[in-house]
Amino acid sequence: MFDTLSDRLTQVFTSLRGHGRLSPADIDATCREIRIALLEADVALPVVRQFIARVKERASGEEVSAALNPAQQVIKIVNEELIGILGGEERRLRFAKVPPTVIMLAGLQGSGKTTLAAKLALWLKGQGNTPMLVAADLQRPNAVLQLQVLGERAGVPVYAPFPGNGVGDPVVAARDSLEEARRRQQNMVIIDTAGRLGVDAEMMAQAIAIRDAVEPDEILFVVDAMIGQDAVATAQAFLDGVGYDGVVLTKLDGDARGGAALSIVELTGRPIMFASSGEKLEEFDMFHPDRMASRILDLGDILTLIEQAEKAFDADQTANLAGRLASGEGFTLEDFVEQLSMVRKLGPIGNLLGMLPGAGRYREQFDQVNDKDLDRAEAIVRSMTPEERRNPKVINGSRRARIAKGSGVAIGEVSQLVTNFFEGQKQMKAMFSGGIPGMPPMPGVGAARRAAGKPARKKTKKKAPRSGDPRRAAELARGAGQGQGATGSGPGAPGGPGGAGGPGGSGGLGGLGGGLPEGFPESLADQLANMPGIPPSAQGNIPAAFRGGNKRKKK
Repeated sequence: MFDTLSDRLTQVFTSLRGHGRLSPADIDATCREIRIALLEADVALPVVRQFIARVKERASGEEVSAALNPAQQVIKIVNEELIGILGGEERRLRFAKVPPTVIMLAGLQGSGKTTLAAKLALWLKGQGNTPMLVAADLQRPNAVLQLQVLGERAGVPVYAPFPGNGVGDPVVAARDSLEEARRRQQNMVIIDTAGRLGVDAEMMAQAIAIRDAVEPDEILFVVDAMIGQDAVATAQAFLDGVGYDGVVLTKLDGDARGGAALSIVELTGRPIMFASSGEKLEEFDMFHPDRMASRILDLGDILTLIEQAEKAFDADQTANLAGRLASGEGFTLEDFVEQLSMVRKLGPIGNLLGMLPGAGRYREQFDQVNDKDLDRAEAIVRSMTPEERRNPKVINGSRRARIAKGSGVAIGEVSQLVTNFFEGQKQMKAMFSGGIPGMPPMPGVGAARRAAGKPARKKTKKKAPRSGDPRRAAELARGAGQGQGATGSGPGAPGGPGGAGGPGGSGGLGGLGGGLPEGFPESLADQLANMPGIPPSAQGNIPAAFRGGNKRKKK
């Protein structure tokens, strides 16, 4: 919904990053661009004026002029002011001291009250409450039936004493629902009231009568976020007529400009408490002003992404997957399918990518990502045998053809999936072994992988390094002789023929203790290097055949 506003603000702040110091002209130009962006987003004019005035006042003060990075400071100011006009902080429900807690929904017809009632009931149920829905919208055709169907899907009881479609008294239904909730031991009552296509006296009178009959603990005004400036006028009319404690925004996943969300709180003084962003009953949560401001400024919403993951992912399942990775068993296609099912629980993949910081710059690429791609990938893996999932290297041409036929895709898609999987597997191994630059290895993973891996290869003797400096060559020869004498494993035991190094090794002949007598030169290069007539600059010209004991073999 806020894509257009986010893009405009991102462009404004990008142009600021090149300035080492902001002049008054730069601040005026920035505020002018922000004003245009807010007006294009259908934000109410009084709200825009107050917002720009506060930003300009703070940006012109010592807060920005003394900052090391003025552009970042301006972004911080705009972010804080956005949080302010969105409500400042989240507002939680008030619960009654003596159950049941009564929540009354009010709003125009078509704003999504009935669907939102079921979403709220499911959300409260997930919080450990026992809600009950009340069908008090008896005017709209099939409103009672719709609430009953939604209540069944949410697993929440519905109290509907009247059939609706113009039959029944909504005030009586709302009043009797309290006694029914006490009888059923339900601690929450959600009353769905009737709406109209516009604000009229009859609707207001009915809502006021229901309010007086049940004395609700919370009155929530449900507003369609896509109606723009009309949302502000409707919210003010309901505030003057019925009164309410909080606002619920629906249809935040629409393509409207979202000015209602940035205008209602500032003009009515009532906080936005909940937000609905889809048709599914699970697409509903508390409204967090700071997170919404971050998403508008393309700073991401990682906290919401983490909360959704905690709800969707099974803790034991995730722990088992992590244990398999850490133990060195590797990442298989079975694990890949398991992760795909976890990701699908989080919702549309486009929404998840949109919560990442900087996602606005790649919005066009993200729009091309389709959830059907995940379905095809899962179908391909499901068409494989257990052996092929555990070891994709056995998939040859005939197997690819069979898998493609079984999953209804082209052979090229099977090949691409396997190739991408191998690349991901390499990255996974690199991550756990510390192969990624700047990333330390996972503790305990390297030892587990080595223990579970193949037997260690036999060490091969490396050729002794050479040097053009005779003295350095002698040192290397002595070092190599000591190393081989300590680790050599040629024929013959120490003290016998061949010594520790075997015939021709540095162990020497038996009885010499694995070395030459003291004072005996290790090589001819030592003698030449110590000769007084040879200058140091000419020592590098000594033939290689005289440097150390290793001579080149004739081919």
